[in-house]
Amino acid sequence: MNQKPWLDSYPPHVKWNQKFKGKPLHNLIDDTAAIIPQNVALDFMGKTWTYGDVEKAVKAACKSFQDMGVKKGVKVGIFLPNCPQFMVVFFAVLKAGGTVVSYSPLYSEPELLYQVNDSQTEFIITLDLASLYSKIRRVVEKSNVKKLIVSNFSDILPFSKKILFNVFKRSLIAEIIKDDFHVDYNSLLDNNGDYKVVKINPDKDIALLQYTGGTTGIPKGAMLTHSNLYINMLQIEGWPPDIHFGRESVVAFLPFFHIFALTVILNFGVKVGARIIIVPKFELEDAIRLMTNEKITLFAGVPTIFTALANHQNADKIGISKIKMAMSGGAPLPVTLRQQYRDRWNIDITEGYGLTETSPVTHASPMGNVGSRAGSVGLPLPATEVFIMDRKNEGVMLPHGESGEICIRGPQVMKGYWKNPEATAAVMFGDILKTGDVGYIDKEGYTFIMDRDKDLILVGGFNVFPRTIEEAINKHPLVEEVTVIGIPDDYLGETPKAFVKLRDLVGTLNEEDLLAFIRSKIGKHELPSQIEFRDKLPKTMIGKLSKKELLSEEKAKYEAKKNR
Repeated sequence: MNQKPWLDSYPPHVKWNQKFKGKPLHNLIDDTAAIIPQNVALDFMGKTWTYGDVEKAVKAACKSFQDMGVKKGVKVGIFLPNCPQFMVVFFAVLKAGGTVVSYSPLYSEPELLYQVNDSQTEFIITLDLASLYSKIRRVVEKSNVKKLIVSNFSDILPFSKKILFNVFKRSLIAEIIKDDFHVDYNSLLDNNGDYKVVKINPDKDIALLQYTGGTTGIPKGAMLTHSNLYINMLQIEGWPPDIHFGRESVVAFLPFFHIFALTVILNFGVKVGARIIIVPKFELEDAIRLMTNEKITLFAGVPTIFTALANHQNADKIGISKIKMAMSGGAPLPVTLRQQYRDRWNIDITEGYGLTETSPVTHASPMGNVGSRAGSVGLPLPATEVFIMDRKNEGVMLPHGESGEICIRGPQVMKGYWKNPEATAAVMFGDILKTGDVGYIDKEGYTFIMDRDKDLILVGGFNVFPRTIEEAINKHPLVEEVTVIGIPDDYLGETPKAFVKLRDLVGTLNEEDLLAFIRSKIGKHELPSQIEFRDKLPKTMIGKLSKKELLSEEKAKYEAKKNR
């Protein structure tokens, strides 16, 4: 049996058997700024910063972080949407020797507090927007965070937009407390940038703690080294056949706090010297205007974004055909959607696959004239090996065509879970990562995913774990039992649906009231799209709530609806 069947299917311009060498991740900004300092690095709502500007800001922020005590082992949290500060702080913390902890603004306060305490984060950076600052301030008051660094949102706007924002959007700005705990972001940049060089061991030093539920739904910090992230970016860089340094433009519709966007848009964009057009949040009409006015050559999104663009009435006028590399990840790409892009714009969307634990990309479908397979996530990236393990017999690898657990070995595989050797041991078989996903490899080396982890729900590319929702709903005094599953959704891929059994108590509870009750306890992306009340919920033989029957029911409903 050919142990590496993908070799015969590999794109001719890419060598699988490459030897990658990791480097400190912050070298990316230094290396690119040394070559094209005058090229635009960031474009935020029309205001631009060159690579020289960014490098200068990174060095100044690095010095300030070091003066505050950031060094190896110190965790610095980034609680930001997409904005220029994210890029500056990310590379500055790494240059100072620290470890970045990326926090999603979508998380609820309990989720944030758990991660802040678990990671031992000492500093956090945020914006003065009330929606961000008010939430994180309540969180850090219950933690051991030493400093909260706050940046003014209006400072990063073009002059005309800054004036309008300060006049008409003032209510969106929080009143920032003036004390020694709070630090003005601008003060980080007010120095000569004479930082102390820190010797980084790329293979051992942790660049990023990225929290994930892994295969159990319990949040764990994946320890990603400088080498993990740097090499994964190199693996991606060689995949497209015609990328030209300093001449590309990439739009950041996806949030940098998500590992997919961090690697595929930010790190990759800096490596190729691209103009990175930053969008705080994906809004369809704004996206249409941006793509109409800008020549976007590199594009990464989740399937819902590709669907929204394709279905827009002006889709044929926004320059989709100019895109050189379109990569989809975070959720399975519908075969019909991929075909639509081929037929209408001659764009072959590259579908990627990976996990937080793999920095994140492990697979991609071939680009150019190389054949691909409908429904497949593609071929393993260079230096990445894929195995199918028998789910009942650990260590037994199955032949091509047989289904089992997809396992990965490669330089992008994490070092382990932070402070959690038991969870690490549960997913690692030697140096091989067990993904928890079920699939198979065909005889030509293409990987097919049959099923995701049984509980994980992928909502527009974001991981949603039923347990988080179930715990929030269970806090209502009228709720006796609850179980949450993912149901098919034509736009988001999946959405959560909750099934609830009420207690025999006086009082009534409807869907609207229960949603109102849990809204502050979970993230917006975790809110159930439906809540169904039942007299009883299915259980296993030992009395455990069972999801299997509910999943079958919802699948049947969905198929019946499609066939009408």
